[in-house]
Amino acid sequence: MDQIIQDNVEKNEFLVNRKVFTDKEILARERAEVFNKCWLFIGHETEISEVGDYKRKKVGGRNLLFVHSQDGEIRALFNTCPHRGALVCRENEGNSRVFRCFYHAWSFKNDGELVGMPGKDGFPDDFNDEGTKNMKAVNRLENYRGFMFVNFDDNAISLDEYLGDAKEYIDLVVDQSEYGLEALGGVQEYSVRANWKLIAENSVDLYHGMPTHKTYFDIKQAQDPDLKRVKLEGKGVDLGNGHAVMEYVAPWGRPIAQWTPIWNDDLKRDMENIKARLVERFGEERADRIANYNRNIVIFPNLVINDIMAVTARTFYPTSPGYMEVSGYSLAPKGEQESHRIARNDNFLEFLGPGGFATPDDNEALELCQEAYNNNQEVQWNDISKGMLRGEGNQLATDELQMRSFWRQYNARIQESLAKEKEVVQK
Repeated sequence: MDQIIQDNVEKNEFLVNRKVFTDKEILARERAEVFNKCWLFIGHETEISEVGDYKRKKVGGRNLLFVHSQDGEIRALFNTCPHRGALVCRENEGNSRVFRCFYHAWSFKNDGELVGMPGKDGFPDDFNDEGTKNMKAVNRLENYRGFMFVNFDDNAISLDEYLGDAKEYIDLVVDQSEYGLEALGGVQEYSVRANWKLIAENSVDLYHGMPTHKTYFDIKQAQDPDLKRVKLEGKGVDLGNGHAVMEYVAPWGRPIAQWTPIWNDDLKRDMENIKARLVERFGEERADRIANYNRNIVIFPNLVINDIMAVTARTFYPTSPGYMEVSGYSLAPKGEQESHRIARNDNFLEFLGPGGFATPDDNEALELCQEAYNNNQEVQWNDISKGMLRGEGNQLATDELQMRSFWRQYNARIQESLAKEKEVVQK
């Protein structure tokens, strides 16, 4: 396999081989070494808050059932019948004590236990004594502050260890409310004709903000002449394990506690009270970060948490080197007033919604990249060097440290698998 990255610290140059965006063999290795071994976001615990609630999910190429079982446990079940392999649950979401397979009517409790089979007299009495005919659960399902992840590698490190320094920034998002966050109804699902790693890059790429989304910033400035001049000032931070964040001053209204004149005075008074309570809970500095700063967080490999003009979580998975499926969730503080919720949703849809100012622009940019990668034999490398000359710890939010963090982890995982293969061959 060709070299994936060139990481030349002395030259302040970081290059990524464009073959990683187009090669089918690389995609197969990604599925084996990244998606089969990393912690992957399945959903927020509030999506299935009531006993019996379930949602169908696609995670890491698997069909799963995210379910709140009758015993109170949250589980991730493989949505496949142990009999002949059909999908057991065909509804996208609902509430049920039992799932029944359409094909041969095997029935399972919502914890996966087999409880009914037509023609039972054709099977021995001890047919399922060892539980091998129950719906199989994902062994590794862990929770950090409501964000739930699965891992298909039984030997993987814990989620807590995996998230590492990213937990500080997730905490800043969740601590907006004393009662935690809740997932809002509905999931945005769309596809992009581009490689999945491009959206990981794009989501923590503030460098593209002004040129790509200039129309949005011009409109916001026109709406509020007193708005902070859009500088997008802040910092980029490597959080380890491929995770990274850009944190920067919010130039727009944030429903948590940063008012803008396009909202009414009632919201202004409410937000002043929210900010005062944040100061009470956390002190001035942390309250200011929670209320007045944006955070775009990438959790390696394929979760992005945007805490900007609204809170969103976005996942993406490749079906081919040049095609991915994307799911977007909107989150909000539990118990938020209806007027705040409306302002939040308007903010979300205006910028991050599928018909908003940002998402269509970004998708077009990514598809233009993918289209031009047919030149990768002659033009082989992407440059992701911006900010290297500043040194670690001095990176601006508009630098490209966040992408380099992702790519270094990606490269380490792929190279480790190649080294193991080479060692086996040599033996």
